[in-house]
Amino acid sequence: MSENIQERIQKEIESAREACDVSGSASQECAAAWDAVEELQAEASHQREKGTDKSSFEAYCDSNPEADECRVYDN
Repeated sequence: MSENIQERIQKEIESAREACDVSGSASQECAAAWDAVEELQAEASHQREKGTDKSSFEAYCDSNPEADECRVYDN
């Protein structure tokens, strides 16, 4: 598992705490922020279970998530 995903999880946790402080613990913003944390934690778990090295493309996207070729669109 890469350090990058752990850093992202920490940043999302900080954002979630801030969103809950600002909007209240029962707000949609707070719930959405914690959902994002849970999704990243699930991805980290999946990567640990997978046990394989990332491809060069996956490593690139981890380092450059804003790159056009790394964007994921939900249809």
